[in-house]
This record gives sequence, structure tokens and C-alpha cells, in this order.
Amino acid sequence: MPPEPQVTEASLGIAGRLARQFLQSPLTPLICLVSLLLGLGAVLITPKEEEPQIEVTFADVFIPFPGASPQEVADLVTLPAEQVISELKDLDTLYSFSQPGGAVLIVVFKVGTPRQQALVELYNQLMSHQDWLPQGLGVGQPLVKPRSIDDVPILGLTLWSQDPHHTAQDLTAVAHGLETELKRLPGTKDIQTVGRHALTVQVQLDPQAMAAYGVSWPQVSATLGAANRASTPLDLTQDNRQIKVQVGDFLHSLDEVRQLVVAVREQAPVYLGDIAQVTLQADEPVANVWMNQDGALYPAVTLSIAKQPGVNAVDLSAAIQERLATLRNQLIPAQVQVSLTRDYGKTANDKANTLIGKLIFATLAVVLLVCLSMGWREALVVGCAILLTLALTLFASWVWGFTLNRISLFALIFSIGILVDDAIVVVESIHRHLGSPRPLTQAIPLAVDEVGGPTILATLTVIAALLPMAFVSGLMGPYMSPIPINASTGMLLSLAVAFIVTPYLALHLLGRHAPPPHDPDGSPLMHKLLGRFVQGPKAPRARRWLGLGVMLLLAASLALPVLEWVVLKMLPFDNKSEFQVMVELPEGSPVEQTQALLAQLADEVSQAPEVTDVQLYAGTSAPMNFNGLVRHYFLRQAAHQGDLQINLLDKQHRDRSSHEIALAVRPKLQALAQAHNARLQVVEIPPGPPVWSPILLEVYGPSQALREQAASQIEQIFATSQDVVDIGRALPMPQPQWQIQIDRAKAPALASASRPWCRPSPAPWPVKMPPTCTEPGRNTLCPSAYGCRPVTGWICRECSPSPCPAPAASRCPWGNWSP
Repeated sequence: MPPEPQVTEASLGIAGRLARQFLQSPLTPLICLVSLLLGLGAVLITPKEEEPQIEVTFADVFIPFPGASPQEVADLVTLPAEQVISELKDLDTLYSFSQPGGAVLIVVFKVGTPRQQALVELYNQLMSHQDWLPQGLGVGQPLVKPRSIDDVPILGLTLWSQDPHHTAQDLTAVAHGLETELKRLPGTKDIQTVGRHALTVQVQLDPQAMAAYGVSWPQVSATLGAANRASTPLDLTQDNRQIKVQVGDFLHSLDEVRQLVVAVREQAPVYLGDIAQVTLQADEPVANVWMNQDGALYPAVTLSIAKQPGVNAVDLSAAIQERLATLRNQLIPAQVQVSLTRDYGKTANDKANTLIGKLIFATLAVVLLVCLSMGWREALVVGCAILLTLALTLFASWVWGFTLNRISLFALIFSIGILVDDAIVVVESIHRHLGSPRPLTQAIPLAVDEVGGPTILATLTVIAALLPMAFVSGLMGPYMSPIPINASTGMLLSLAVAFIVTPYLALHLLGRHAPPPHDPDGSPLMHKLLGRFVQGPKAPRARRWLGLGVMLLLAASLALPVLEWVVLKMLPFDNKSEFQVMVELPEGSPVEQTQALLAQLADEVSQAPEVTDVQLYAGTSAPMNFNGLVRHYFLRQAAHQGDLQINLLDKQHRDRSSHEIALAVRPKLQALAQAHNARLQVVEIPPGPPVWSPILLEVYGPSQALREQAASQIEQIFATSQDVVDIGRALPMPQPQWQIQIDRAKAPALASASRPWCRPSPAPWPVKMPPTCTEPGRNTLCPSAYGCRPVTGWICRECSPSPCPAPAASRCPWGNWSP
């Protein structure tokens, strides 16, 4: 046998030259050590989060227009604002809502637009075009509220107590103390109390005392406004010194409020305490939060805590819970319970650990397969190569700016099958050359060079197939971008590891390995399975039957979605530990009625064995999640709107998924909502990027009446369509409204004749109203029995033997009235 040619540098390709260069280099073990340390450091410092960091840049623009109707708001504010904002570049979508008292515009920029640049351009566009605002009509300045993924609270703490003496007012005081304490922790962003009952100074006027002293409500209002005011400090120079002079001061105590002089009668002061009862108590609630625990309702408030960008949600959640434990019996009374109703730090950690466990399982499965096919030494080489590749890929993912979340880790699991290909191919080629008479220092570079070209080509082909996914537009693009970027980076790193590290490991681990025996027939098992298709007179027939079987299986697989045995959808259902129920009663419903319906719904849903607790939010929204951020659930602050936050057992302790539980409870909840003429939606957190709605329809028309008619007809079509369960619309339902028209010609004359208008008293101060006037010429108030709200009433400057009329009338029996 002629001697085999010597392996020279010129006869090797790039793969062989790399293998030969690092085969005996002292830098190779150093590269391995540094790679492991970089991967370990990346795991420790990369933030773990529930959702990936998506730069969704959008902002809400609020433009107040007090007293205007929706049509007036649309004509004078909304349409001009749309024209001004639509001039911005990189604008993706612009939504606008015209409602009584103002407009709301939702400005959505294209995904990936730098947040700071977009907001600066929006502010500049609004501020530099203020001339479009109607002048002299009371239109306020636009308020811009930017939103981002970091506005979503990662932690929800619900404070409640079984002790009936602890009211929502007491819980609010505890929550405010916790706000101050928790804001000291580094990494916290927004800490808000949902359902708070704030303390207010309430002035309960005595109409009879006011009539006796001859004091009117405008006098009281003017006195309160002037007394609770302080001017900007002024500079006064005296005696070569500059002195700060401030006029006025704020009210600091109830006694100061009671001692306010509202009038002077017969050279004697009339104090506010003479005509009113001044108390410090909780204001009339416009929103309530309740805790449903074991079928019982308890007053509650919820603390929502968000994190700063780039902060590890797991570490921040643990730090907050540790701090809460130290505040027990200090800021948190013993009778007050603190329930952790949201912990995205825990869920993010659980998902990360689960995905890392699956990653380890997939790696061990590959190593075991190599062990069974080539031997344990080769499997050890492949395992080390995979470990180094994953370590470097995690470090590269951190450098790219990705966090450890379900998408980035899924990218690693997705690519584990292709990451090991390079190492396996190189190890298999070296394994075949172990019986070569050449020394390993020459055989290994040659073995690597033999498969170097195809390995590089296969790697680039996979990268070319994955990279187009990184250019998907819309919200789905950056949401799924970790998959092509991490997988492509991992492929390049695996190629480098296969050509640099794998030969070095093979030299030291396979050098003392006996050469494998040569088997010309290959594996007996493989020969038995495949030999019938390539050898013998029956091989052509066997191949035809094999081809026919493959075609039949392919046709059967294509028929599965046609027969609806397999449902095709974009993303699978996620098994969350929570879901929401959104409730909307007819407009005009008080918060008490909303609360009553929520209580019935909570009792019904709490009967499911997987439900741990339920929080009721009446007149306000629950702490938002990513889905609620995009759908703007945080704007649900009306009295007729409410949320149910339903928390479930961990998925490891229940058999049914959250989707199955939501489907099971929905029919019963829907029946209760229909009995109250309410709309109900069962909302699950989607596993992917959220959208406004699965089916979103916009209705255009020349007039409001035609648009409303078309929307109603389309709604009826959807209601009768199969598989459509929840329907919502942005068009408000009709509701009763009182509108008082002032006779501008008669009003001045009546005022000059000492017959002033009747005016509504402000809502914050409850008043006791007698049924009739008792003293001629004195003020009195309309009784609530005549249609006035208990906290408003109508102040009448002229007496009558009969009660004041209901506001539906056009005139008082003794004169005109108007607001």
C-alpha cells in the first residue's frame, strides 16, 4: 500500500485550517473556560420577565372640552386634532373617541420606532399647532400620556380584612403607607392604589341656618376658595434686607375651616361652623374594590407595582415580598391580610426554569442518541460542544438586548436540533478516521476538512431560512424576533465551536480510544430495516409500496384541517393562572348596581374548584396586563363598568387548563349578565402579541344616524353568527339626560329684579333639604323626593308654600329657575 500523502496547510480548506490551528493550541481550553463563564454570567445578569421587551410606542392624548356634546367635540376638536397628528411620520394607527366633555386620541407608532423620538415629535406637533384649538370656548390643553410595556404592573397586592371595623378608608391609609415604603426599593416604577377611599373635608350646609343668617351658597363657595389659597412669594426690600412675602395660607385643620367668616350680619361675623357641619371623612365612593374569599365579600384595595426597564422581575418581586414581611405589625396591622393577587416575577421564573429544564432534556436526549450510536466518548464530546454553544448563545442574546422570557428561551429549544448538527457531523467524521494509520494530529484536521464545506453550506442555508422571520412587520415581528436572531447566532457559534473546540476535545478524549471495527454491511438493525428497499429482486416493488404509503399519509395529514379534526390557529392556548371578566351595564347605571352584579358573578365563578380568589373592581379597572395595555382597559373608569380578576391554582395542581375553565364558567356568567341587561366578556391573556379584538369592524357613513343604524344591523348579524360569543362596541347606549336651557333674555332682568336663578349645589357636600320653605325671603333647597340627587338639590332664592318643582319643569310656580 502506498504511503498516504502528508496533510499540508495548503491542502486544507477553512474548516481544516481552523481545526489544525487550534488542535494543540493552549488558547483552546481558555476559550472553553471563557465561554462557560460568559454563559453563566449571562444567565445571572439577564433580566427574567413575563413578556419580551417590545418597543410598542403609543400615547393617549386627552383634550378636555367641558360641557360640549359628542358631536361638538368631534367637529371642533377631534377632526382638527386628527389632521394635525396624522402629519407625523412613522404613524401606524390613529384612533379617536369623541365623548361628552372631551376627546381621546390613541396615537400608535410603527413597531420599532424609538420611543423618545416618537414622543418628542408628537409633543412638538401638538404644541406648535395650538392655533387649531377653538379659542374662547373653554377647550383645555392637550394632555399626552405615553404608554409602554413597563407600565404593566408585575405585582398586585390586595389588602383586605375580615374584621368589619377595618373599612376601605382604613385600608387606603395602610396602602398609602406601603406606597411610600415600597418606593424606596430600587427598581420600582409606578405604585398605585386601586379603589382608594380618600379623606375629604365635607361641609354639610344647614339650609335653615343659612336662611336665618341670610347667607347664600355663592358666598360660602367664594369664602372657601379664597381662604384655601396662597400666593407666590414676593420679594420685599427693607432695611437693606430682602424679605419673602407670601399672601394667604392653606387650611390645615377642621377648626380653621369652621372659623371661616362667610358673612357679617349686624356687625357680627357669621362663621362657617354656624351654618354648616364640618367633618373629615371618606368621600362618596365612585369606585370600590372587594375581595371574594371563600364565598364572602370583604372591602379591599389593591396596590399595583410596576418595574423600571431592564430590572429583573424575579429579583424585584422577591425584594418586595421580603420587605412586606418586615412591615407586618408595623405598617400592616395584624387584622389586615395582604394577598398576592399577581406575581409576574414568579410566573416569569417558573417559565424560565421550565424552558431551561426542557432545554437540558433536549440536550441530554441528543447526547444519549450519540452515545447509543457512536459511544460514550463521542457523546461526551458532543455534549461539551452543545454546552459551550448554548453558553455563548445566551451571552450573545444578552448582548442583543433580549431578556430571559418564554420567547427567547423557546428560540433556544427550537434551535437545539440544528445547533447540535455541526458538532455531530464533525465528531462522526473524526470517529470514522480513528482507524486511519495517520496520527490523530493529522487525521483530525483532514476529517474536519472533509465535512467542512457541506457543514458551512448547511449552516448558511438554515440561517437563510430563519432570517426572513426577523423582518416580519407589525407587533408580531419584534415579538418573534428572538427566534430567528438567537437561532441564527447560535448556528454561527455552533459552527465555530465545531471547527475549533470539537477537534481539541476529540484529540484528548478519543486519542486513547480503540479504532472501531470495520463493518462493510453497516449496522445489522439498519441493514434489516432498509435492505429490503435497496437489495434483492423485490426492492423495486417495496419502494413503490413505500412511496404509495408516504403519499397516503401525506394526503391524510392534509385532510385533517379540512375535516376540522385539527384546528389551525396562529398560536396555541396558554395555560395561565388568571383570567378576567369584563362587565358593562347600561350607561347611567350607578356603581352600586355594578357592584351588585359583580358580586353575583363572583359567587358563581368561585364555585369552580380551581379558583383560589376573586377580586371585584366596580367603577374602576383591575391592574392592567399586556393585553389590557394594548386594549386600553385602564380607561374603564365609569360607574357602569366593572372587572372581575379571577386567580386560579397553579397549573401543576389542576387538571383543566385556564381556557377550559373559562369556557366552562362563561355560560352561567352570561346568563346572569343578560338578566341585568349587561354586556359581559371573558378575557384570557393571549400567548402572543395582543390585538384590539380578534374581529374588528369600523363603520363609516355620511351621518351619525346612518353609522349607528349600520352598526346595530351588523351587531345583529354577528349575534346570530356561529362561534361569535362576545360582542362589544364603542358606541354608547342611550341614557336619560337632563338639560336645562337658560332664557338669556329674561335671566338678566330677573337677576336685576332680585329674583336670581336656582343653581345646583356642588356634589361633594351633602346637604339636608327641608320639604318646603319655612321663612319668607330665605333660601331653601328642593327635596330629593322631587327628582334631585341627595347631594345636589336646587337652591331657590324665593319662597313658596309648595315644594320646589322637579327639574323637568320649565318654571317654578313663583318664578324662573336655571342652573
